Amino acid sequence: MPSPDILAAKQAARARALAARAGSEPALGAELARHVLAEMPPPAGAVVAGFWPMGEEIDIRPLLVDLHARGHAIVLPETPPRGNPLIFRLWHPGMTMVAERFGTQRPTGEVLRPDVLFVPLLAFDRAGHRLGYGGGYYDRTLAGLPRATAIGCAFAAQELDAVPVAEYDAPLHAVATERGVIRFR
Repeated sequence: MPSPDILAAKQAARARALAARAGSEPALGAELARHVLAEMPPPAGAVVAGFWPMGEEIDIRPLLVDLHARGHAIVLPETPPRGNPLIFRLWHPGMTMVAERFGTQRPTGEVLRPDVLFVPLLAFDRAGHRLGYGGGYYDRTLAGLPRATAIGCAFAAQELDAVPVAEYDAPLHAVATERGVIRFR
C-alpha cells in the first residue's frame, strides 16, 4: 500500500490533470492516430488492445479502425472485479458494445492476449510514468504482460513535470498525443 503522502500527491495530480484535459477536443484522436501510424505502428500481426473512450478522454477509435483495416486483431478491455487484471475481448468496427461499470463499454468477442496496449491515462511525465484513475487495473494488467508494449494515449496538455509513483506503478514505453509520440524506453 502506498504511503499517505503518495496517495495525496496522486489525488492532487489527478485534479490537475482533469482540469488540464477539460475542454480538450476528443476528436483530436484522429491526429493521435496519424502520429502513431507514422511514428510507432504496431508490428504486423500484433494483437492490439485499445479502449473505448469515456468522458473527455482522447478518442482513439480512428486509430482502432485504421489498425483493424491493416489486419490487426483489436481487443478492448472488460473490467473484472477489483483486484484483477483486465480481460481483453476481440472487437471489430460496427460491433455491438455492452455497457460496463465506470461508464465503460466492451465488446463480446473472444478473449485474446494483447501484444501492444494503447492505455488511457489522466497524466504522464517524460520519465514514462502514467497516472490512471486509481483502480490499478492497468498496473496489474501490464505486470502480467511483461513483453507487451504499453503506449499511453492522452492530450499533450495532460503532461506533468512529474507524476507521483508508487512501487507497483507500471511504466509506459511511449505516450501518443495529438502532437506526436514520445518514447521512453
